[in-house]
Formats: sequence, structure tokens, C-alpha cells
Amino acid sequence: MLKKINHIGIAVKNLDTAIPFYRDQLGMSFEGTEEVADQKVRVAFLEIGESRIELLEPTAADSPVAIFIEKKGEGTHHIAYEVDDVEAAIADLKEKGIRLIDETPRHGAHHSLIAFLHPKATGGVLTEICQKA
Repeated sequence: MLKKINHIGIAVKNLDTAIPFYRDQLGMSFEGTEEVADQKVRVAFLEIGESRIELLEPTAADSPVAIFIEKKGEGTHHIAYEVDDVEAAIADLKEKGIRLIDETPRHGAHHSLIAFLHPKATGGVLTEICQKA
């Protein structure tokens, strides 16, 4: 079911402040920014090997990322695993009794389809499954 780690999401207060570290200091390839209005975030992707780092900046105080930063501070927010078919993956996870946040896919960055597994089912790690557009 899982193909590879697609990206690691990192919650930041400000993309303009965070991007230079990953791009200039660590030498990652900057792919650009995008707003994901449904998630109330602006994201920036930086490529590292076959994976990416996704920086997440909240665009509203009630954004899940803003609430995360308020409670835990900036840092690792989630790990995303790539799948070929997110709907089939959701069905498989439900069948196995894994607690989900999303029982139907939603739209993510780059027109992908995504769904989150509940951290209580994954040892405290917010886990995303994503299907490329």
C-alpha cells in the first residue's frame, strides 16, 4: 500500500523566514509556494532526494497548523506516505480498525488527494497518506 515517504510536514510561523534555512543553508531545491485554502495554510515545498520537506504556515488563527504551533511550537507536524489510490488505502485502513481523521479524501497541495490518520492510532505521529494528482 505505502510506496515511499512523500514529504515531512513542518509547521512554521513564517515561510519567508523559514525557507532560506532549507534552501540556502541546507541546499534543498525550492519548488515554490502555494496556498491551500481548505487547510488554511500556505505551503512551500523543498526537494531532498526522492522526498520533500513541506513547510506549513497558517493563514488563520483557527487553522489546525496555527493551533499546533500554539500548543507545541514550530516543528515536525506530520509524515506523509505516498499511495497509488488514497480511497483504497482509506478502505484498507478502516477495515483494519485504524482510527482516521479523514474517512474520505480531501484536496491537498499540488492537486493531490490526502487523508490523515489519527495520531492516537499511530504512536502519536500525525500521519498523512497522499495520492499524486
